[in-house]
Amino acid sequence: MEKSDILSLVKLTRSGLVLLKLPFDKSPAVVDIVSQIFQSLESGILKSPLWCNRILPIQGTCCLDEKELKKIVTKLVEQFMNNRQETGDTVKFAVGYNRRGIEETEMKNLRNTSSDPDIFALLDRNKCFSVVAAAVKEVVPDSIVDLKDPEICVLVEVLPLSGVPDRTAIVGVSVLPRALVTTKPRLCIKALVSDTKETNKKKR
Repeated sequence: MEKSDILSLVKLTRSGLVLLKLPFDKSPAVVDIVSQIFQSLESGILKSPLWCNRILPIQGTCCLDEKELKKIVTKLVEQFMNNRQETGDTVKFAVGYNRRGIEETEMKNLRNTSSDPDIFALLDRNKCFSVVAAAVKEVVPDSIVDLKDPEICVLVEVLPLSGVPDRTAIVGVSVLPRALVTTKPRLCIKALVSDTKETNKKKR
């Protein structure tokens, strides 16, 4: 086989995370790939992974800026609705936001040292939620928030990238079907192994 340079590893500042990047012009349907992995695990074709807990299929990245975030969410929601198979009139959605690697103390220091008070406004969870919700409603005006059983799940993940300039934050955005997420105790991508403790008991 010829050597492939499609996948490249991105350096992160937090341990326990691996970020793989695909070139824009060669990016496959990452949501479909993760969906197929879950189907293979459930059918027994694949064994449960030992060293990987979750796979988040990031569909796009942008700076944590209101205009950029709204633009990418709008684009991804439009794609979701174009491929929508359900026929219900009311679309239910939920928003998940993970500031992994951005601690409260770091946020306070960044706000105090930044000359622009709006640079880190979206690090506030409620502000980010309102921007994403506005983008969803722009595409689907009659949509409503449903945290228990959403049809559309918008996940925004702050990426702890190495080498990013100060006062800059990059986020990964995913618009996923309910089959790939769990809503308890919070909205997030489903774990590849549903219950580690139960699995260990069965092995014994």
